[in-house]
Amino acid sequence: MRTYTLIPVALLFSFVTMAQDINNEISINDDTPFLLGKIDKKGLTSKNYNDWFSKNHEAYEVDQATIESIGSKLKDYHITLFMGTWCGDSKLEVPRFYKILEACNFPEEQLTVIALSQKSNMYKQSPNHYEAGLNIHRVPTFIFYKNRKEINRIVEHPVESLEKDVLNIITSNTYQSNYQIVAKINSILIEEGLNGLKKQSKKLVKAFDGKVSSMYELNTYGRILYSTNRTNEAIEVFKLNAELFPDNPRTHMSLANTLGINGYKNEAVKIIKKAIKQFPDNEDLIKNLDALVKH
Repeated sequence: MRTYTLIPVALLFSFVTMAQDINNEISINDDTPFLLGKIDKKGLTSKNYNDWFSKNHEAYEVDQATIESIGSKLKDYHITLFMGTWCGDSKLEVPRFYKILEACNFPEEQLTVIALSQKSNMYKQSPNHYEAGLNIHRVPTFIFYKNRKEINRIVEHPVESLEKDVLNIITSNTYQSNYQIVAKINSILIEEGLNGLKKQSKKLVKAFDGKVSSMYELNTYGRILYSTNRTNEAIEVFKLNAELFPDNPRTHMSLANTLGINGYKNEAVKIIKKAIKQFPDNEDLIKNLDALVKH
């Protein structure tokens, strides 16, 4: 494993992009090191990651009955796994997933693992952008391919269990992953573009009202869109989030701040002032208004 120690953060990704080998580790000053780009089990069991990987790998008891039902069917698939060595869900689910694959004698060459960054200027991205166009908004994400076509995916954590989720995907494939609202919006953006999303916004709010676990589902997705220069799409997603969670001041702040940064100051100020009327004691909203007015 090759380690890069870089002091200027701005140099991080231009430097790493030149590296073509596997299991690249990034260390910035005294920050916790992390793996970035293509990795494998050797990287995950190296010094800085083995404690959590081996602990969770060894502690997990596979569902042997479901493993037997999966049988050799899984070998007809290729799997691409996106994760973060900084992510709690990845630390838990990825070692378990490896143990399941091992129990199924899954061919190692049919598994591709990509470690993503947590840094704000490259949030949930890799140097070679293997994630581009794949709607990776949560990690880990396990994507199942057959004949080079995506069949389904497990997002962040299983719906039932990893074994049973996999079995569903490779048999009946009636599986619906977590964060269905994100999957729906992404599908609309691909098929109909931004105007299509705007036209369907009211319908989406009605369809998903009470069915979204928290404001963070769309907030994270909006952040991903914004960090990949899809600003107008991010704004529309933040608008939807504010409609779905009008009683959460953070949804209004995310929308207003994104609008303000991108030249829509008057609209941003209007949104924050309206939110302050609803939450008069919220200091963050008041600070946001002050920052927007001075900007």
